[in-house]
Parts: sequence; C-alpha cells; structure tokens
Amino acid sequence: MTDSALSTLRFAGFMLAVLACGWAGASPAPDLSAAGQLVLVTTTDWNANQGTLRTFARTAQGWRAERFFPVSIGRAGSAWGIGLHPVQAGLQKREGDGRSPAGIFTIGDAFGYAKQAPTALPYVAMAATDWCIDDVDSALYNRIVDAREVGDAAVAGSTEPMRRDLHADGDQRYELGFIIEHNRKATKGAGSCIFAHLWKAPGATTAGCTAMAETDMRNLLVWLRPDAHPLFMLLPLGEYRRLQAAWKLPDIPD
Repeated sequence: MTDSALSTLRFAGFMLAVLACGWAGASPAPDLSAAGQLVLVTTTDWNANQGTLRTFARTAQGWRAERFFPVSIGRAGSAWGIGLHPVQAGLQKREGDGRSPAGIFTIGDAFGYAKQAPTALPYVAMAATDWCIDDVDSALYNRIVDAREVGDAAVAGSTEPMRRDLHADGDQRYELGFIIEHNRKATKGAGSCIFAHLWKAPGATTAGCTAMAETDMRNLLVWLRPDAHPLFMLLPLGEYRRLQAAWKLPDIPD
C-alpha cells in the first residue's frame, strides 16, 4: 500500500470515529425521550445556594412550563453528580462537601413521617429505625435501611436518621420529600442521601439536598406521576445554556 493510500485510509477511519463519537470536546446527549415530566432547578453559578425550581410536562409540541418557585440547595452550591448524564469536566460532588449534585437524575420513592401521602409516587412511611447511610466505609453506603433488619451496629456510623423529628430535636425537614437518585451504584465518597425535602426556614440551605416550602412540596408530589418517568435536573444557568441545544432542554427565561 502506498503512503498516499495509507493516509487516505487513516483519514477515513478518523472520520468514522468522529461520526460515531462526535467531535472531541462535545458533550454526548443523554436520552430524555422517555421522560414526560421534568423537575428543573437552576442557580446563578456553581457557588450559589439559592435557586428556582420549574416543572415541565412533555406535549406533542415539546416541553410545556407549568409552575415555578424558589428553593435552596447545598450550603456550598453545586458540583457534578453521578446520574443519567455523561461525565462532565469540572467540580465533582464529594461526600461532606456541602454541595448539591448537578446533572440529570431519576426520581425515586417519596417518603415522610405520615403513614400515607397524596402522591402517585411509591411512598415509604419512615420509622424511628430508618437511616440513610452516609458512612463511606459502610457496605450500606447511600442506602436507606431499617436498623431492625441490618442491626444497630450497621447504622451507628451514619448521621442521617430519616425520622429527624425523633432523633434531631423535632426537625421537620424530612416530614415530606422524595429521593433524588444520585450515585445509584454507591461509588465510595461520591455523595449520598440526596433528597428533595422541606426547608427548615425560607432560604435555609442544606448539606446537599434541595429544600422548599411545604406547600410547594405537596403540590409537586401531587403532580409527579411514575408513568411519566419524571426526571430531576439541577444546573447552574451557564451550564444549562451550554448544554441546552445538545441535550434538547426546554427554554427558560433569562
């Protein structure tokens, strides 16, 4: 084979790789086509701990905005989490960093203190023995477990009782909420126990969750439907604008 022919073959192989994988530096788009509902939180930048939550429903014409309200997030802002989105360059969520995970995530079970709640999501009534394990050395890391099943020793290293009203001086923040499924494979140290829950006071920040007023939470839980395969997304506005076209995200006001 001549040098010219070899060069042509190499270039053709390069172009095939480009077509298959996209140009270097481009961010592959996550597949959101099955999602009929989107819960979107945007903040002004990576260090902002206040944001706006917007809900969208998919129609034949595309995403339709439905409601919006203020929320608070991690006290230190946000950082890239582990979810449905491809790995992104930049600050990554770590256990104990006080940042909420950014990206796209499935929505898990609703939970709370009452025996039942007005939501179509699967609902789990939490007991005094339920804990979410945030101990990075635990084999149960990033799981909600019942001490009656796993033993008291298994939850001894965790600081996340799911009945905070009984273990944390009457704290009502977990009275109602839902799981944001960050780090589902429980990568050690990548962050755990990420929820949407009630805020302690208007604008009060969290350790990495998303918090809101009780009325807004109740309305959100009534709206969410498992058959719509709802997703939760959190992004600083700059990142949202960067990814909007490629990820086919809805328009939001400037």
